[in-house]
Amino acid sequence: MNRRLKKSVIYVLYGLAFIFMLSGLFYIDSTSDYSNSIDNQEYRYVSQDVINNSQDIPVNAEVDKKTVIKRPYTNESVKILKNYYSLLDDETTQENSLIYYNDTYIQSSGISYGGDSTFDVVAILDGEVINVEEDDILGNIVTIKHDNGIVSSYQSISEIVVKNGDNVKQGSVIAKSGTSNISTDLGNHLYFELIINGVNVDPEDYYDKNIDEI
Repeated sequence: MNRRLKKSVIYVLYGLAFIFMLSGLFYIDSTSDYSNSIDNQEYRYVSQDVINNSQDIPVNAEVDKKTVIKRPYTNESVKILKNYYSLLDDETTQENSLIYYNDTYIQSSGISYGGDSTFDVVAILDGEVINVEEDDILGNIVTIKHDNGIVSSYQSISEIVVKNGDNVKQGSVIAKSGTSNISTDLGNHLYFELIINGVNVDPEDYYDKNIDEI
């Protein structure tokens, strides 16, 4: 026997079907939003990770800048008057590396620089002044301690403008060229010594070198 549903029941069934359909659409849309939210979170996470890693990238050019040893003068007319004595040099250079004082020849452990006139003497690197003195033979002396076991000694100078304990910057004027009793024949000059880890070296071999390479 066939039974027919009442119209009211049919309307209710249609209504339920419509509600289920809407619920399905809402679920799909919510899932999409959740997926987008996850994607956005992952994007933000990756972006933050990149930002965090970027701290290893120097933002200041000074960070990467290497410190190099500069000459103890800036006047371009200054030249070498007496060389550093080395057993590896030729005979002529070795002869020019001997200091004659009180009937005795002394091997030069530094370099004498001179020019046409008095010139500024400058610090070769940042450092601390550890000694300022006046010597009867060597003249006025300033000694500066630098990083990496480097010490610089400026002799035969005049008009010293630094004192013990001063911190000086590379290129800052510390004195002017002068004279000494050990090298009266050179007249106005600078006698410069470079000591690395307690050993005197030829300064000409180290100018413009990074201190990290020493």
